[in-house]
Amino acid sequence: RHKGLHLSVICEREDPTDALVLSPRVMASKRADKTGIDALADGAVVGTSSLRRSCQLLSMRPDLKIEQLRGNLDTRLRRLNEGFFDAIVLASAGLKRLGVEDAAIHTLAVSVSLPAIGQGAVGIECRVADETINGLLLPLNHDVTSICVRAERAFLKKLSGGCQVPIAAHACFTASGTVKLEGLVGSVDGVNIIRGHAEGTVGTEEVIGTSLADELLRAGAKEILDEVYGNG
Repeated sequence: RHKGLHLSVICEREDPTDALVLSPRVMASKRADKTGIDALADGAVVGTSSLRRSCQLLSMRPDLKIEQLRGNLDTRLRRLNEGFFDAIVLASAGLKRLGVEDAAIHTLAVSVSLPAIGQGAVGIECRVADETINGLLLPLNHDVTSICVRAERAFLKKLSGGCQVPIAAHACFTASGTVKLEGLVGSVDGVNIIRGHAEGTVGTEEVIGTSLADELLRAGAKEILDEVYGNG
């Protein structure tokens, strides 16, 4: 982040989950009555450029073939419909914001595909010293989302992660009002998945994120990330 700028507000989060979108070929098959990845045959080709998504899919279904998928949402859906993939993985929030609804869209539970840090949330960055703009933006801030995203970002920062690494985290409020964070670091091939959770009170969300990251690092996440970054 540039000096003098800050993340002024974080708006209310849309659906944070990932979505598996099945191809017309799969929808027409006898497996179409199954849900999620169970609808995919052995050796099915899944499109995603996210190491976070691919490592979690491969940990459950090592038979799947992961192929790179890039472009905007329309391009990705078109390539799916043209038969390049049996399924693709997209953010549920993106599909919902563009009004895309289809029986081929299967929501992946957080327990199946842990989201990216801040997934589904929109942040607004502005100048720290601009009191007028900061004041105008303040009503857009959603406290629950902001607290949860701070925990996730602290987790990512401690791991020195970026957007193209197999790191995932999702925070939420429990029924008792505490903040619960679940985090994950995985090897690219999905063979080694290190997952954990931490919980604490409101106001300690950054400590929650940092402590969970430390826990995963002690459990072997550092070795996984070193290999991903080419430092192993």
